[in-house]
Amino acid sequence: MGEKHIGILTSGGDCAGLNAIIRAVVLRATGYDYSVQGIRQATNGLMADPPQAIALDINNVENLLTIGGTMLGTTNKGDPFAYPMPDGKTIDRSAEIIAGYRKLGLDALIGIGGDGSLAILRRLAQQGDINLVGIPKTIDNDIGITEHCIGFDTAVNIATEALDRLHFTAASHSRVMILEVMGRMPDISPSLRELLGVLT
Repeated sequence: MGEKHIGILTSGGDCAGLNAIIRAVVLRATGYDYSVQGIRQATNGLMADPPQAIALDINNVENLLTIGGTMLGTTNKGDPFAYPMPDGKTIDRSAEIIAGYRKLGLDALIGIGGDGSLAILRRLAQQGDINLVGIPKTIDNDIGITEHCIGFDTAVNIATEALDRLHFTAASHSRVMILEVMGRMPDISPSLRELLGVLT
């Protein structure tokens, strides 16, 4: 049957857990005697000629659990179906990504991303007949049929801790403080949305 070759990339904004996913994929794939290529800078790495990828094995992923961000790099700019060019025009570069996938000799692609990234990867997979596994990660926690996305719990915990620390300072100075966090507002009741509208 021969060895299988898997590509893995992280796309969109970074969040907690990305390196842990990469590590888990490599450790599991190694157990099945699959080789893993880590693709640099998301789909930009596949657009490059030659494609920008590194071989991943136990030796270069074993210490990733305590390191934040993503060892592969990422991008949240440049929809390949309408890729912005220096002259302000946009072009379709999807065929270049599919060609990069083929040049690496991959049998499947694992994409770690949020709603926008996974939608793009799904479209690329359909166009290029790519075997795709999507892993949902986003602090927004807004991926359909997914209860908890990777990165969401950590983002909520950090925001909560920041709020816990700030309120003592606010009380000490009799001030109102606003903690701004990233992420989108999920679907909530109209009454709660109205209340939040008044507060913001």
